[in-house]
Amino acid sequence: MAQVVGRMNKGGVEATVMNLFRHTDHDRFKFDFIVQDDSSYVPREEIENLGGSIHSIAPYKRISSYFHDLGRVFEETRPDIVHANVNALSVFPLGVAKRAGIPIRIAHSHSTAHSSELAKTMMKNALRPFSKTNATDLAACGELSARWLFGNRAVNDGRVHIIHNAIDLGYYAAPTDIDTKRRELGIPQGLVVGQVGRLCVQKNQAFTLKVFAALLHVQPDATLVLVGAGSRKGMLGLEHEAEQLGIRDRVRFLGGRDDVSDLYHMFDVMIFPSKYEGLPLSLVEAQAAGCPTVVSTEVTKEVNIVPGMIVNLPLSGSPDEWARKLVEIGRRAPRDDAERKRDVRFLTDAGYAIEDSAKQVNAWYEELVSRAYERKAQT
Repeated sequence: MAQVVGRMNKGGVEATVMNLFRHTDHDRFKFDFIVQDDSSYVPREEIENLGGSIHSIAPYKRISSYFHDLGRVFEETRPDIVHANVNALSVFPLGVAKRAGIPIRIAHSHSTAHSSELAKTMMKNALRPFSKTNATDLAACGELSARWLFGNRAVNDGRVHIIHNAIDLGYYAAPTDIDTKRRELGIPQGLVVGQVGRLCVQKNQAFTLKVFAALLHVQPDATLVLVGAGSRKGMLGLEHEAEQLGIRDRVRFLGGRDDVSDLYHMFDVMIFPSKYEGLPLSLVEAQAAGCPTVVSTEVTKEVNIVPGMIVNLPLSGSPDEWARKLVEIGRRAPRDDAERKRDVRFLTDAGYAIEDSAKQVNAWYEELVSRAYERKAQT
């Protein structure tokens, strides 16, 4: 089983694949992770301790070396399944897998696109018509991402297998000592607004800073906590923007973290003004943790799972409008134990418990392998 995950950097796609890996039956499936050598975070020790292996290849931008390295890895490992988690780019590794004679080739859509990222969106749109070309099977995190990459006909015909971005619900729902966490991070008393996501155009932290500047006019003791890794250029740009807005002393840039579950509990409210998404893992995590969130209408409402936990606003709305809504829902009383248990039930019933999801995916993998061997026996 080869999992092509591209560049690993603590993003949602990598977290989704790792969640599946942790709960997979390792006696039945061995995962070979194929990662680009420009990855910033590869959990090598955990992967190897769970029986997996890591294969480093050139980035896709060095396309000749990328193809060569993929061919070498497929020749060495001879997987029954190649599961490509690189969205529109999956056409490339699955093409190599097809030439290598690998019988099961899954293209998995985890995202969509937006016109604000012109070069990236142009490339995605150029590749989308070929998304099914080298794939034997299709998967997506939700209906929106499935329709975006594979088209309406594939979805309507039932050809796309939905794999929920499932998590360990109990882990995120478990309460934490909020006061201790605030002291640890030097967060003063007052409203805490959080955002979790890579520092990039897609996640729209620049808009968040404008909203927070407006929020300080009505809630001057508030603190904004930005969680997520990004390029140094992107980080400096956001820090400069915060300086220009006069809010730098009220903003904390925490970078990539391993304690995000605790941070969701520390936030009074979360902001999520993404320009586009597939089905964001962080919003599933936030709902499990009981963290109310104001989310852009560009994000699929498939992720509105727990009633009352997500409020949607358009990006065309003013920073003042967003700020008022953040203060309004951030002042709600924290959820009690009964409410947290109810939230977990909603998420479980919707298919977001990783234990259940992993069993379903493992069963799907076994079904695909069985069909492949039956076809081989008939030829």
